[in-house]
Amino acid sequence: MTGSFWWDLLIGVAAALVLTWAALIVALLVVRPRGGLLREALRLLPDVLRLVRRLAADRTLPRGVRVRLGLLMVYLAMPIDLVPDFIPVLGYADDAIIVTAVLRGVVRRAGLDAVRAHWPGTDDGFAAVVRLTGLDRASGGHD
Repeated sequence: MTGSFWWDLLIGVAAALVLTWAALIVALLVVRPRGGLLREALRLLPDVLRLVRRLAADRTLPRGVRVRLGLLMVYLAMPIDLVPDFIPVLGYADDAIIVTAVLRGVVRRAGLDAVRAHWPGTDDGFAAVVRLTGLDRASGGHD
């Protein structure tokens, strides 16, 4: 193998990583909560993190839901962010966006009652989680 092969391989891998990262950034922009919901998601993050931990420990929920929640907790515990904090808007909001996106799927699979049973915050906070997960649109706007 020549040195040129290794350089070509290294450049190809680096380009693939950059393209993958860019695709993830675009995906974050697409799934981010709209309007004031992103600010609301950031405010609710401590309660939502407790909710995620409680749901992940609930053995009555489907295994797939618990696995997703466990992977989410691992991601949140990593010291390296998907989006560096110096990037405007997304830099500080990437965790809230990812939590919201995962929680949408979890709520749809586990059901609203399971989330309500484990919710550690206020009723207003729970209503905000319902809006963030899009359940208010699916249920005709009822909380």
